[in-house]
Amino acid sequence: MVVEKYVNEDSGGVKHSSSEVLQKWRDVVYSRVMNPKRRFRFTVNLSMRFEAAAKRRNNQEKFRNFYWTSVAAYQFSGGFYTLPEEVKAAGFQICGDRLSSIVEGHDFNWLKFHGGVDGIAEKLCTSTNNGLSTDSDLNRRQEIYGINKFTESEVRSFWVFVWKALQDVTLMNLGVCAFVSLIVGIHMEGWPKGAHDGLGIVASILLAVFVTATRGYYQSLQLKDLDKEGKKISIRVTRNGYRQKMSKYDLLPGDIIHLRIGDQVPADGLFVSGFSVLIDESSLTGESEPVTVSTENPFLLSGTKVQDGWLTMMVTTVGMRTQWGKLMAAFSEGGDDKTPLQVKLNGVATIISKIGIFFAFVTSAVLVRGLLNRKWKEGTHWSWSGDEALEMLEFFMVGITIVVVAVPEALPLAGTLSLTFAMKKMMNDEALLRHLASCETMGSVTSICSDKTGTLTTNHMTVVKSCICMNVKEVREREDAFSMRSELPDSAVKLLLQSIFNNTGGEVVVNEAGKSEILGTPTDTALLKFGLSLGGDFQAERQASKLVKVEPFNSVKKRMGVVVELPEGGFRAHCKGASEIILAACDKVINANGEIVPLDKACVNHLTDAINQFASEALRTLCLAYMELENGFSAENPIPVSGYTCIGIVGIKDPVRPGVKESVAVCRSAGITVRMVTGDHINTAKAIARECGILTDDRFAIEGPDFREKSEEEMLELIPKLQVMARSSPLDKHTLVNHLRNSLGEVVAVTCEGTSDGPALREADIGLPLGIPGTEVAKESTDFVIQVDNFSTILTLTKWGRSVYVNTQKFVQFHLTVNVVALIVNFSSACLEGTAPLTAVQLLWVNMIMDTLGALALATEPPNDDLMKRSPVGRKGNFISNVMWRNILGQSIFQLLVIWLLQTKGKAIFHLEGPDSDLILNTLIFNTFVFCQVFNEISSREMEEIDVFKGILKNYVFVGVLSCTVLFQILIIEYLGTFANTSPLTLSQWFLSVVIGFFGMPIAAALKMIPV
Repeated sequence: MVVEKYVNEDSGGVKHSSSEVLQKWRDVVYSRVMNPKRRFRFTVNLSMRFEAAAKRRNNQEKFRNFYWTSVAAYQFSGGFYTLPEEVKAAGFQICGDRLSSIVEGHDFNWLKFHGGVDGIAEKLCTSTNNGLSTDSDLNRRQEIYGINKFTESEVRSFWVFVWKALQDVTLMNLGVCAFVSLIVGIHMEGWPKGAHDGLGIVASILLAVFVTATRGYYQSLQLKDLDKEGKKISIRVTRNGYRQKMSKYDLLPGDIIHLRIGDQVPADGLFVSGFSVLIDESSLTGESEPVTVSTENPFLLSGTKVQDGWLTMMVTTVGMRTQWGKLMAAFSEGGDDKTPLQVKLNGVATIISKIGIFFAFVTSAVLVRGLLNRKWKEGTHWSWSGDEALEMLEFFMVGITIVVVAVPEALPLAGTLSLTFAMKKMMNDEALLRHLASCETMGSVTSICSDKTGTLTTNHMTVVKSCICMNVKEVREREDAFSMRSELPDSAVKLLLQSIFNNTGGEVVVNEAGKSEILGTPTDTALLKFGLSLGGDFQAERQASKLVKVEPFNSVKKRMGVVVELPEGGFRAHCKGASEIILAACDKVINANGEIVPLDKACVNHLTDAINQFASEALRTLCLAYMELENGFSAENPIPVSGYTCIGIVGIKDPVRPGVKESVAVCRSAGITVRMVTGDHINTAKAIARECGILTDDRFAIEGPDFREKSEEEMLELIPKLQVMARSSPLDKHTLVNHLRNSLGEVVAVTCEGTSDGPALREADIGLPLGIPGTEVAKESTDFVIQVDNFSTILTLTKWGRSVYVNTQKFVQFHLTVNVVALIVNFSSACLEGTAPLTAVQLLWVNMIMDTLGALALATEPPNDDLMKRSPVGRKGNFISNVMWRNILGQSIFQLLVIWLLQTKGKAIFHLEGPDSDLILNTLIFNTFVFCQVFNEISSREMEEIDVFKGILKNYVFVGVLSCTVLFQILIIEYLGTFANTSPLTLSQWFLSVVIGFFGMPIAAALKMIPV
C-alpha cells in the first residue's frame, strides 16, 4: 500500500543534519504537506540559523582586526583611560567594557597598562590565590559588571499559538461557512433560533483552536524548560580561599576558576596558572588549530573548550559583554529538527489528507447533486428557499468537516507529545535529552558499546594491592599501608610519594569546614589517598619541588608525565599509566633493598605476573616510574618516553555497580548486545565483563592494538562475536561503532565520559555521556546526558524510547480506525441515501476525540517491563505493522457493520416513530459511534495483549481523558442538542448505545488471537 510504503522508507541522516540539507528537505516537503506552518512549528528556525552562521563568519574577521584597532586606539589616546564614576564609587578601578576589549582583542598593550594579570586582579578587588571574598558586596559587583547569563528569546505567548491555530486553512473555510449559516439562519428564523447551527459550528471551531493552542503552548514551555536544564553547568571556583562548586550563572568578574581537559570556558578571562593548555576556539573563530594559552598568551574566551591540560583562570567579563554571549543571542530560538518518526508521520498524514480531501469533495458533490436532482424533478430549480440554501450550505460544511477529520495533523503531533512527555519523565530518572530524535532512536537500539569506569563500575576507586620494590602487599586498610611503609627503604618511599603527589591531576585542599578534601579524577583520588595513608604530606611535597612541565594523561598514549626541579638541584621526570606500557619504557627497577638494579628477564617476569594477578582480580593496574634528567632540561623539551626506573605497580579496586548484571541480562532478553570498550588491561576487562554478565563462553575479548591490525573482512567476521575490547584507543572505539552501524546495520548507543570519545559519540546513533565525570566536550557530542553514572539508567532510557514508538503506534492504530469509519460512513450515506448521518459539529467533536484527546490518552502511556521482552525495531523496522493492520481492519469492519445496521434497522430496533425519528436515529448513530471510539481507545492500550486494563488506574491522564470524553458526550446529547443537531435519549437508548460500543472490546480481544 502507498501509506505503508511511505512509512517504511528509511529516514536516515536526521542526526546532525546541516542547515543546507534541512532547507532542501523543507523545500521539497513544504509544497506537498497541508498547513506546513502548523505542521512544522516545532522545528528549527532556519532563517535565524543562517543569520547566526553569518554572524559567526563575521566574528572571524572581527578577531583578526580587533587587535590592530585596539593598538591604534591605545597609541592615539597615549594610554589615557577614564574610569566611570559608578565604577570608582563601587571601589573598582576598571570597567566592564575595558575588560571586555582587553580580552576579546587580545590587547597586550592595555593589559600591560593595567599591570598585567595581577594588576587586573587588584583593580577587580580579588586575589589570584584566594579568589573573591564573600564579605564584599557581590550584589554591587553584579550591578557593575553584569551576570553570566545570555539573552534568550521570550516564550511565545498563548495568544500567538491561538493565532497560528486560527490560520488553519480548513478551519478558516469552515468558519466562513459558519458565518454564512449564521446570517442566513438569523434572516430566515430570527434570533436566537436561526443562529443555533452557525453558533454550534463557531463554538466547535473555537474549542478546536483553543485545545490546539493549549497543546502547542504547553509543549513549547516543556521544551524551554528542558533547554534550560541542559545549560546547567557546575564550575570549580575558589572563593574565600576555599575550593567549591557553583553554577556558571553565578560567576562574577574576579572569580578564580579551575578548568581541566574537556571543560568549556564559562566566561572571558585571563590565565593565572596551568600546564600544557590548548584551547579550541573553533566555535568562535572557525580556526581548526588549537591555541596555546600561557602567561605569554593569557587570553581566554567564553564558549571555547579546553582541549588539553589544566589551568586556573580569573574571570574578567561575563554574560552579554562576551563575544560568545552576543553570538548566543542569535541562536536563542527554540525547536529541534524533525525526528525520523515525525518525518514518517508527516508523510502518512499527507497521504491520508489527500485521500480525505478526495472523499470530502465526492461526498459534497453527491449531496449537492441529490438536492439539485430533487429540485429539478420538482421544477423549482430556479427558486430557492432559505431552508434549501441552508441545506446546501450544510452539505459544503459536511465536506469541509470531513477534511478537518481526514487531515490527521495529530499524527506528527502525537509523536511530539509522546516525546515531550517522555523527556519530562526521563528528567526524573536523571537523564537529560539534548535532541528530540534521540528518544525514539533509543528505542530501536540493537547494540550498546559501554565504557567500564563509572558506567559498569561505581567509579569509587581505592588502592588495595601494590608491588613496590618488587614486594607484593595488600593495602586494603590504613594499617596495611603503615606496615608496608615500615618495610620499605626510606629512599623508595620518598620517590613513591614524590611521584604520587607531583604526577597527578588531583589536589588535596582544605574546605570551608577546615577538613582536607581530595579533588580530581577517581584514579588520581585513589592514588592520593594511598599517598596520604603512607604518611605523605601533599602540600609539603608540592612546595619542596617545582613543576617544570606537565603532560596530562592522554587516552592515546595512556600515560601521564611531569618534570620537577629538585630542591637540591637537577631535574627528575615521573610518569604513570598503563602498567605494561610504562613497564616497557623502563630499563631499571628499585629492588627490596632500595637499590636501583637493571630490569632483567626475571624482574620483568615477576612484575608481569603481578600485573596479571592484579588484573585477574578485576583490579585496575598502574605502573609508576621515574628517571633523572640532565641539568639543561627546559620546559620546551619533550618528556622522555624511555629509560625509566620502575618504582612499583598498584592495583586499584573499582567495584561493579549493584544491579548491572541484572540490567545486562534484561538487555540480552530485549535483543540488545552489550559490549564493553575500555582502556584497561585485558585481564581486568575480562574479569569485570564476566562479573557483569557481558562476556559469555561463546564470545571473546580482544585488545585494541590487535583489533586495529585486522582487515575489513576479518573485522566483519570478528565484530558480531566481540564482547570486550581492552586497551582501546578513541580510534578503535570509533572504528567499532562505524562498522556496527554502516557494515552490520546496527543501531548503536555509546556510553563514555572523556573528551577523546567525541568521535565515537558523534558516529553513534545515540551518544550517552556520563553527567557527573563527563566533560562538556563529550556532552556536546551527545544526545542524552546521564546525570547519574548508572548502567540501569541506560536501560530506563531504552524502555522510554520503545514506549514512545509503541505509544505512537497505538495512537496511529486508533486514529486510522476512526478515520476509515468516519470517511466511509459519510461517503456511503451520501451516495446511497443522499444524507450524511454525522453533521459538521458532530464530526468536529469526533475529530477532537481522535486528535487531541486520543493523542493525550494514548501517547502518554508510561512504559512497562514487557517492552523489554520484545526485539528492537532496528534501523528499517515497519512502523505500521501487520498487527496494526489486523486491528484497524477488524475494528473498522465491526463499526461499519454497526452503523450500517443502525441506519437500515435502527428505527425498528429502537421502536422509533413520529416526526423526530430521523433526528433520534442520527443521534443514536452518533452516540454509538462515539462509544465505539471510547472502548476502542481502551482496546488500543495493548496491540497484542488481551488484558488491556492492566495498570489503567495508574495512568491518570488516560482515565481523565476517557472521563472527559464521556462527560462531554452526555452534555452534547442531553443539553446541547440545538447546536449539535442531537436529541436527548432515554436510559434504554443510552444503555444500548454503550453496550453496542462495548462489544468492540471482545471483538478486539478475538482479533488479537488471530496470528499475523
